[in-house]
Amino acid sequence: MSNIQKTTKKELRYGFLLLPNFSLIAFSSALEPLRMANWISGENCYSMSLISHDGKAVTSSSGVQIQVEYSLKELPYYDAVFVCGASPIARTGNEAVIDWLKRQAGSSMAIGGIGTGSYVLACAGLLDKYRATIHWWHIENLKQEFPCTQVTNRLFEIDGLRYTCSGGTASMDMMLFLIGRQQNMDLAASISEQFVCERIRGSDDQQRIPIKSRINANQPKLIEAVTLMEANIEEPLSTDDLAHHVKLSRRHLERLFKKYLHNVPAKYYIELRLSKARKLLRQSDKTILQIGLLCGFSSASYFSTAYKNHYEITPREERKQTEH
Repeated sequence: MSNIQKTTKKELRYGFLLLPNFSLIAFSSALEPLRMANWISGENCYSMSLISHDGKAVTSSSGVQIQVEYSLKELPYYDAVFVCGASPIARTGNEAVIDWLKRQAGSSMAIGGIGTGSYVLACAGLLDKYRATIHWWHIENLKQEFPCTQVTNRLFEIDGLRYTCSGGTASMDMMLFLIGRQQNMDLAASISEQFVCERIRGSDDQQRIPIKSRINANQPKLIEAVTLMEANIEEPLSTDDLAHHVKLSRRHLERLFKKYLHNVPAKYYIELRLSKARKLLRQSDKTILQIGLLCGFSSASYFSTAYKNHYEITPREERKQTEH
């Protein structure tokens, strides 16, 4: 593979700061694309090393112990350091890491949070006035505890010198994005193919959050109604039909949507359908008319108008942006 995707760019030095009980899948999903970038290009695009706060081996959440090369007291120069978070998240036990992060606030080094590593960055004040994300389980906690952070539910966020991702396999998506930006997109695509990824998910892709976590879990009728909507995208149900299926009056159902989802059923439903349409426009080769019909729109003009009203671009413009 040494003659494929030459980059001719300087080597970037990345460090991974492992917290006790870190997620092995999130860590390896971040590390492996960098190794593969070197192998495919035949160049040293990236050098990677592992760090712990005291230089001692760190045990992952699955019990695998990882040896590290450095402690926080003896670090070489890095272009970026990623904090690989643990579960459960806590300030207690991470004081040394948080203190070190605080000292990096004005540096030119990029700081990343993988999974709950974002929480540790926030504790150090490094996410104030930045966009950031974290695993969906912790999104509300991060919003409440750190109101100066612009918390999103996206797979990853790249905002200036702050890189955060939601953990799991989203670490790979973030690294592929960075490789594409720092090296070239052909190299990122080749890495994706080597890992048998269906596609490279982008920075505007959102986490798939379970219905019970999106909606008040104490409202089973509301959860049932949304589940029905998601199961009937191609042939949408009317609000009266939804109310009938969940055994509520239409008025009661509308009150639940208004109170917990800050929306009316019809508008929430069309937004679900448009979200599915956007995904198909970006990920499939189906025609715009086919996508509109699959998402419950009876005509191309109706689909185009609804799409533009919601996303401020037409389906055709959306597809052109994806192609570029």
